[in-house]
Amino acid sequence: MQMSSRDQGMVSEINVTPLVDVMLVLLIIFMVTAPMMMQGVDVDLPEADAPAIQSEQERLVVSIGADRKIFINEYVVELEALGPKIGAIYRNQRNHQGIFLRADKNIPYGFVMQVMGTIRQAGISEIGMVTEPGPGEAG
Repeated sequence: MQMSSRDQGMVSEINVTPLVDVMLVLLIIFMVTAPMMMQGVDVDLPEADAPAIQSEQERLVVSIGADRKIFINEYVVELEALGPKIGAIYRNQRNHQGIFLRADKNIPYGFVMQVMGTIRQAGISEIGMVTEPGPGEAG
Protein backbone atom coordinates (compact mmCIF):
# COMPACT_ATOMS: atom_id res chain seq x y z
CA MET A 1 0.00 0.00 0.00
CA GLN A 2 1.39 3.30 -1.02
CA MET A 3 0.88 6.55 1.02
CA SER A 4 0.41 9.77 -0.80
CA SER A 5 2.66 12.74 -0.12
CA ARG A 6 -0.35 14.66 1.09
CA ASP A 7 -0.87 12.41 4.13
CA GLN A 8 2.75 12.59 5.27
CA GLY A 9 3.03 16.39 5.78
CA MET A 10 1.84 18.35 8.79
CA VAL A 11 -1.23 20.53 8.51
CA SER A 12 -0.46 24.11 9.44
CA GLU A 13 -3.95 25.59 9.39
CA ILE A 14 -5.18 27.59 12.35
CA ASN A 15 -8.52 26.65 13.83
CA VAL A 16 -10.17 30.05 14.27
CA THR A 17 -13.39 28.83 15.89
CA PRO A 18 -12.06 28.95 19.49
CA LEU A 19 -10.52 32.36 18.79
CA VAL A 20 -13.85 33.72 17.53
CA ASP A 21 -15.65 32.25 20.57
CA VAL A 22 -13.24 33.92 22.99
CA MET A 23 -13.46 37.26 21.17
CA LEU A 24 -17.27 37.20 21.24
CA VAL A 25 -17.29 36.48 24.97
CA LEU A 26 -14.86 39.35 25.59
CA LEU A 27 -16.96 41.66 23.44
CA ILE A 28 -20.09 40.83 25.44
CA ILE A 29 -18.24 41.34 28.74
CA PHE A 30 -16.99 44.77 27.66
CA MET A 31 -20.41 45.79 26.35
CA VAL A 32 -22.02 44.91 29.67
CA THR A 33 -19.37 46.48 31.92
CA ALA A 34 -18.68 49.70 29.94
CA PRO A 35 -21.82 51.55 31.10
CA MET A 36 -21.03 50.65 34.72
CA MET A 37 -17.57 52.21 34.45
CA MET A 38 -18.96 55.68 33.73
CA GLN A 39 -18.26 57.88 36.73
CA GLY A 40 -18.95 61.42 37.53
CA VAL A 41 -19.87 63.93 40.15
CA ASP A 42 -23.51 64.40 41.11
CA VAL A 43 -24.37 68.05 40.54
CA ASP A 44 -27.88 69.53 40.58
CA LEU A 45 -27.59 71.74 37.49
CA PRO A 46 -29.74 74.79 36.86
CA GLU A 47 -32.15 74.73 33.94
CA ALA A 48 -31.75 76.97 30.89
CA ASP A 49 -33.39 77.34 27.48
CA ALA A 50 -30.16 77.23 25.48
CA PRO A 51 -29.18 74.93 22.61
CA ALA A 52 -26.89 72.01 23.35
CA ILE A 53 -23.19 72.37 22.58
CA GLN A 54 -22.07 69.89 19.94
CA SER A 55 -18.64 68.41 20.57
CA GLU A 56 -16.92 65.60 18.68
CA GLN A 57 -14.32 65.02 21.37
CA GLU A 58 -14.50 64.78 25.12
CA ARG A 59 -13.59 67.97 26.93
CA LEU A 60 -12.31 68.56 30.43
CA VAL A 61 -15.11 69.09 32.93
CA VAL A 62 -14.72 71.14 36.09
CA SER A 63 -17.59 70.51 38.51
CA ILE A 64 -18.57 72.33 41.69
CA GLY A 65 -20.65 70.23 44.06
CA ALA A 66 -23.27 71.48 46.52
CA ASP A 67 -20.64 71.27 49.29
CA ARG A 68 -18.28 73.58 47.28
CA LYS A 69 -15.93 70.71 46.44
CA ILE A 70 -14.23 71.23 43.08
CA PHE A 71 -13.61 68.34 40.71
CA ILE A 72 -11.56 68.03 37.52
CA ASN A 73 -13.52 65.30 35.77
CA GLU A 74 -14.00 63.03 38.84
CA TYR A 75 -10.91 63.99 40.86
CA VAL A 76 -11.24 66.34 43.85
CA VAL A 77 -8.97 69.39 43.81
CA GLU A 78 -8.66 72.38 46.13
CA LEU A 79 -9.36 75.87 44.75
CA GLU A 80 -5.74 76.91 45.33
CA ALA A 81 -4.45 73.94 43.29
CA LEU A 82 -7.08 74.22 40.54
CA GLY A 83 -5.20 76.76 38.41
CA PRO A 84 -1.88 74.93 38.10
CA LYS A 85 -3.50 71.50 37.67
CA ILE A 86 -6.09 72.50 35.07
CA GLY A 87 -3.47 74.54 33.21
CA ALA A 88 -1.05 71.61 33.04
CA ILE A 89 -3.76 69.20 31.92
CA TYR A 90 -5.02 71.65 29.30
CA ARG A 91 -1.54 72.29 27.87
CA ASN A 92 -0.92 68.54 27.54
CA GLN A 93 -4.02 68.04 25.41
CA ARG A 94 -3.52 67.77 21.66
CA ASN A 95 -6.36 70.05 20.68
CA HIS A 96 -7.31 72.94 22.94
CA GLN A 97 -11.10 73.11 22.80
CA GLY A 98 -11.77 74.73 26.15
CA ILE A 99 -13.49 73.16 29.13
CA PHE A 100 -16.98 72.72 30.56
CA LEU A 101 -17.91 74.14 33.95
CA ARG A 102 -20.74 72.48 35.89
CA ALA A 103 -21.92 74.07 39.13
CA ASP A 104 -24.70 73.08 41.49
CA LYS A 105 -27.60 75.52 41.28
CA ASN A 106 -27.36 76.28 45.01
CA ILE A 107 -23.72 77.46 44.85
CA PRO A 108 -23.38 81.26 45.22
CA TYR A 109 -22.65 83.12 42.00
CA GLY A 110 -19.53 84.69 43.51
CA PHE A 111 -17.92 81.30 44.18
CA VAL A 112 -18.63 80.16 40.61
CA MET A 113 -17.04 83.38 39.31
CA GLN A 114 -14.02 82.80 41.57
CA VAL A 115 -13.57 79.32 40.05
CA MET A 116 -14.01 80.75 36.53
CA GLY A 117 -11.40 83.41 37.28
CA THR A 118 -8.96 80.75 38.46
CA ILE A 119 -9.53 78.79 35.25
CA ARG A 120 -9.01 81.90 33.10
CA GLN A 121 -5.80 82.75 34.99
CA ALA A 122 -4.55 79.27 34.05
CA GLY A 123 -4.70 80.36 30.39
CA ILE A 124 -8.04 78.82 29.40
CA SER A 125 -10.33 81.34 27.75
CA GLU A 126 -13.01 79.01 26.34
CA ILE A 127 -15.28 77.98 29.21
CA GLY A 128 -18.65 76.39 28.46
CA MET A 129 -21.29 76.52 31.19
CA VAL A 130 -23.28 73.28 31.52
CA THR A 131 -27.00 73.45 32.39
CA GLU A 132 -29.97 71.11 32.28
CA PRO A 133 -32.35 71.56 29.34
CA GLY A 134 -35.48 73.56 30.13
CA PRO A 135 -38.83 71.85 30.59
CA GLY A 136 -39.90 72.36 26.95
CA GLU A 137 -36.60 71.27 25.43
CA ALA A 138 -35.70 67.66 24.67
CA GLY A 139 -32.11 66.32 24.94
